[in-house]
Amino acid sequence: MLTKKQEQEILVSIGKKIREVREERGLTQFNLAYDADLSKNQIGRVERGENKLSIIAIIKIAKALNVHISELLSFDIIKE
Repeated sequence: MLTKKQEQEILVSIGKKIREVREERGLTQFNLAYDADLSKNQIGRVERGENKLSIIAIIKIAKALNVHISELLSFDIIKE
């Protein structure tokens, strides 16, 4: 079971990775939102770790960034 703190750390890690890849691609949040069929505000909340993502949203973002979904989900889950 994950604690609330662990859940937040995971959301922040995913958001940082999405921002990193988006910036590497030279995309704005607006560009990514358009390509992923999501709102710019949603992309901003995701990148800040403020929004829980559905698997569909993660797939849309990965597809828009032209990366495998595993690249966005590559982080260490804290084991306790």
